[in-house]
Amino acid sequence: MSIHVLLADDDPLVRTGLRFLLDSTGDLDVVAEAGDGDEVIDVVRGTPVDVVLMDLRMPRRDGIAATREVRALPNPPHVIALTTWDVDDAVMAALAAGASGFLLKTASPTEIIGAIRSVMAGDAVLSPRSTRQLLDQLAHDPAVEQRRAAEASVAALTDREREVAFAVAQGLTNAAVGHQLYMAEATVKSHIAAIQSKLGVANRVGVAVLAERAGMMRPA
Repeated sequence: MSIHVLLADDDPLVRTGLRFLLDSTGDLDVVAEAGDGDEVIDVVRGTPVDVVLMDLRMPRRDGIAATREVRALPNPPHVIALTTWDVDDAVMAALAAGASGFLLKTASPTEIIGAIRSVMAGDAVLSPRSTRQLLDQLAHDPAVEQRRAAEASVAALTDREREVAFAVAQGLTNAAVGHQLYMAEATVKSHIAAIQSKLGVANRVGVAVLAERAGMMRPA
């Protein structure tokens, strides 16, 4: 079954390049394109879309606002933010709005294709390097109330769930978590689902953010 992709970027050359790349895979089908956030909303409301590759800086409604509105729809598609910077305020805002992760526009074809397939499988989208930079930025967040809330949420996890959450926050895939913790990949998925439910987050990025805010990622 094909994965239906929406390309959202205000540069038609970028969209053309991405379309050529994705249409050559066999399992990724570009069903529509959008040049701004308003068009994204219109397309998603009228066309079955599984994944949106979302440029964050577009005219009219930007990618952050579009991500927030898309993710609020019933049965929303996954959103992967596209950016020219590793971690900046726009990326942080997109993740808060519900994006499943982000890719640099300089990412290799293999990384782009792999990220779309991974997000559909519920796996990691962020590379370990990008995850570390994201968490380093969060570590300097002075919001005391957010930290206390995160600590309270993480306290509800079992010891095993905390181990899985720590591994997820390192940017590991389900297979890598299973290898590290000596458990089947299906068991890892079950743990992650339970963790997301207990923490009240929608995806692995949310798990990583709360793990950092709760102090799990800092040396003892």
